[in-house]
Amino acid sequence: MTLHPPSALAEFDAFTASLGSRTPALFLDYDGTLAAIAPRPELATMPDEARAVVQRLSALCPVAFVSGRDLDDLTAMVAVDGLVYAGSHGFDLRGPGLRRQVGVEYVPDLDIADSNLRDRLGGIAGALVERKRFAIAIHTRQVASAEKPRVADAVRAVVEVQPRLRMTGGKELFELRPNLPWDKGRAVLALLEALGLEGDGTMPIYLGDDETDEDAFRALASRGDGNGIGIGIRVMDGPAETAATWSLHDPAEAAAFLGRLADWLAQG
Repeated sequence: MTLHPPSALAEFDAFTASLGSRTPALFLDYDGTLAAIAPRPELATMPDEARAVVQRLSALCPVAFVSGRDLDDLTAMVAVDGLVYAGSHGFDLRGPGLRRQVGVEYVPDLDIADSNLRDRLGGIAGALVERKRFAIAIHTRQVASAEKPRVADAVRAVVEVQPRLRMTGGKELFELRPNLPWDKGRAVLALLEALGLEGDGTMPIYLGDDETDEDAFRALASRGDGNGIGIGIRVMDGPAETAATWSLHDPAEAAAFLGRLADWLAQG
């Protein structure tokens, strides 16, 4: 773990040198990575310039989005055809010739939790319960500071009586997911296998900004023999412990980095 990895943009030549002759396979988070964090999920839009870069990259190397957003929501927000999309932290995957869902049998548990959360949080101003097919996000960004502990207590109370679900955290949110050994890291490894990208000619690269993205960084940083199989890049505005080996400052810098990577790939 490191507190502040070197900038993949400022040290772009060193970054590309680490790729060697391998072709990148890009796995991109959405919120906080290519779209700036917003008060409400629907307001977090990706700039047209970033979308154009993603579109360009998709013709040069494999590109997938791996997000906590619901799959249909993620697909609509990115709005680039032909990509692989993994929603709900990888529980719901779709792409050309690919369809996989993990934890379908847990949907009724999420239905019950969703109802209980809305009952418990209905009186707390600003608390937002966002239901996804395979997860429930409880957003606290618009909740008064004094009220945030009440939100946390309510979420814990709900999950305590539903052992088939587990609680995770993130930037100003809690999330309930199926209590399964599945996360963004396992989803990325599954996608590498499903897409035939496990060979030595491919370098998986994951860009993300939050706690749940650390699962992907760790998955790419180590394997049985102790050597990494890919590269993690964390979008971060200050020092934080991370398993990523490179960093970028914010979504604008992430888009600039991807644009430079597209230029480098196009030059052959």
